[in-house]
Amino acid sequence: MKYLILSVTFFITTSLIVKSQTVSFDNHGPQISFNGKAVVMPPNEGLWSIATGWSDDWMADWAHADPTEVQQSGDWMIFLGKLVLREGEMLLRDSYRKLDNGLLKCVRRFEWKGTDTLHHATLSVRFRMSGDRLKPLIPGVLYYGNEMGAKVNPDIIPVYTGRTGEFAVFEDHRYPMPFVMLENASEKYAAAVHTTPSPVRGAVLSDQWWSMGIEAHEGYTEFVLYSGPIGYNGRHSVAKALQRTPMKYTDTYLSLEPGRIIEKEFYIELYPIEREGSGFQHPLYTSLDLHKPYKGERFDDFQTIIEDKYRFAQTRWIEEGSVCGFGMYDLSLRKDLVMGWCGQAASPGYALQVLAPRLNDPDITDKVQRSLDFLTTYPIDEEGLFPVGYNVAEKKFHGGDHVSCGQAMYNFSKAIETARKNKNYRTTKWEAFLRKACDGQSKRILRDDWNPHSTAEGFYIAPLVIASQLFDNEDYKKAAIKASELYANRHLTMNGCYWGGTLDATCEDKEGAWAAFQGFLELYERIKEKRYLDWAKHAMDVCLSYVVVWDIPLPAGRMADYNFKTTGWTVVSPQNQHIDVYGVLFAPEVYKMGIYLNDERLEKLASVMYRSCYQLTNAYGSQGEQLQQTNFAQHGDMSNVHKLRGGYSESWTVFWITAHFLNAAARFEEINADI
Repeated sequence: MKYLILSVTFFITTSLIVKSQTVSFDNHGPQISFNGKAVVMPPNEGLWSIATGWSDDWMADWAHADPTEVQQSGDWMIFLGKLVLREGEMLLRDSYRKLDNGLLKCVRRFEWKGTDTLHHATLSVRFRMSGDRLKPLIPGVLYYGNEMGAKVNPDIIPVYTGRTGEFAVFEDHRYPMPFVMLENASEKYAAAVHTTPSPVRGAVLSDQWWSMGIEAHEGYTEFVLYSGPIGYNGRHSVAKALQRTPMKYTDTYLSLEPGRIIEKEFYIELYPIEREGSGFQHPLYTSLDLHKPYKGERFDDFQTIIEDKYRFAQTRWIEEGSVCGFGMYDLSLRKDLVMGWCGQAASPGYALQVLAPRLNDPDITDKVQRSLDFLTTYPIDEEGLFPVGYNVAEKKFHGGDHVSCGQAMYNFSKAIETARKNKNYRTTKWEAFLRKACDGQSKRILRDDWNPHSTAEGFYIAPLVIASQLFDNEDYKKAAIKASELYANRHLTMNGCYWGGTLDATCEDKEGAWAAFQGFLELYERIKEKRYLDWAKHAMDVCLSYVVVWDIPLPAGRMADYNFKTTGWTVVSPQNQHIDVYGVLFAPEVYKMGIYLNDERLEKLASVMYRSCYQLTNAYGSQGEQLQQTNFAQHGDMSNVHKLRGGYSESWTVFWITAHFLNAAARFEEINADI
């Protein structure tokens, strides 16, 4: 046997000390060490593992092999081996290359040389990371175990504690950023495996893809890639296919005909972390560098988007006596003026002030004035809460929640601030409304017993700090700071990730992260303390982990009809696994962070997020909410898990889908962003 050992050492500098990571190769394969301690390595059973049976909805009859030959070709290390099975031989080859950015790249090759078809086969990639109860992040799906959602609905969302025997494995096309991270907070390092997502040839099922995830063992956790099998929450061969329940997704094995070659590309990285809860941030930017999701020029331009969205917004204008404003629903179905969340009736009152020069509509000033004036008639209680909806037909107020109230207060604060600059509006009623809401909310937050249930109340931070300057009110500022400190203490360690920011899921979600991101960044911009910028980056990075950075190939369906590109869209939450346009709302803040952090990648990504999400807007300017990039649906015939992917729900056209584009456009305009 040819035998070669190669060791490559590189150094990662933190703010205090220099730590070394070593990649070494021996006849068992690669081993990645951190400060002299072996951390990531192949399984003891062998570098390669293949299952040749299927039993009880899972892989069975495993066979393992180690290399029989090691070669070097330039800076590639190549490991060769084979598995001798009853049906014939499987030739195996791993090619490893150390990249300058600290990644270890690998291409794994399987070649079936048997004379007959190999049935019930499952190919795999397995690497173990030493340590007990390592904390995982699977983008869009699993956030350090989903501890917050586990307290509310552990049977509905993926949950993981790291106990021996637990697993969380999902389809490649479910990943907005295709990597899995494990963090060892006590020893201050983390590791991640990135995959090049792909469907797999030879699958019994149609549209079967590789899968990726983690499996917990005694003293270590394995990163795993399989040629199809998935499962979570102790259940094998199920997909997170519906909002409240999984669906069976079994028989994900292969039938390999003689001569079939299958390859899988992946990357491994091991790196230091400064503190608990930060391990996911490094691979997030690695994923950006690998996929480079910056091709904004292939989408419609900024002006086209603004004009079309405004044209559609006008179809939602309601005017009946003193009642006027932008309705949440198609007016032929229901006339309802709803602030915040899905309605966003207050959003145009700010956005259209800024965009008026681009839209050249003389009616904008009147509509802004009267729509906000009407919204100020909504009653506010002593704690600053108010009903957020008004049913025009029934003449009744309804609703009210922290998410919607906080977002409405933000829109009022921005509308007042903007109006004071251009002098075209009468803001007395707006200011009285915002003052009363801020008075109640600040008093409530400053009470000793204030203990918010979720990150939903983070939406109060931004309007309170803006209002503190508008009205020179120190209590508003104190309340904003208190809320920000509480959420930073809760979430920076990720012992409970940002959550509760959306009203149709009770778990970790990007909206909860956005509440904190928006609030932290607004504090930084108004108060100029660096800690708020640091906190904003952490919350932003959680938001970005929901952003799709690659174009997921789609089966025949509504999305494929348009050659739809998924890059720039966002997964909703671990509970609701479709993609939506919500990321446009925080795209301007991502752009700002690119400026503050001197990171051009963020500016480019923000542009793509905004422009890509305009896709599927029809000739009327209308756009639906739910797009099914993976095996998940919330509408239509949901009886067959194999027919969910590629669908599009265009009937749920609530106003936020339009308002967020206009609101974000206004904030881009304020900073003269080049998108």
